[in-house]
Amino acid sequence: MPVDIETVRRVANLARVKVPETELETLAGELSNILDWIEQLNEVDTDDIEPMSSVNDTKLRWRADEVTDDNISDKVLSNAPDSQDGMFSVPKVVE
Repeated sequence: MPVDIETVRRVANLARVKVPETELETLAGELSNILDWIEQLNEVDTDDIEPMSSVNDTKLRWRADEVTDDNISDKVLSNAPDSQDGMFSVPKVVE
């Protein structure tokens, strides 16, 4: 699918990307090649293929859910400008 220079100029404007006039023709060719490649991918029959979340068939390792902060909450809260009842106190931002 050929992309012309005006299309590249418009897409660059919409994306708020400054593209020098000297690079518009090169960029149009590159975008055309990308769209041609996508059209090739669309021709591949994937009806009998199961969706995958990864190319590796691996499971994530679970770790024990345990507190590892070494009981230093007082030390952490000492850096806070304001704390109440062992928690950070922040100003209300939504009425």
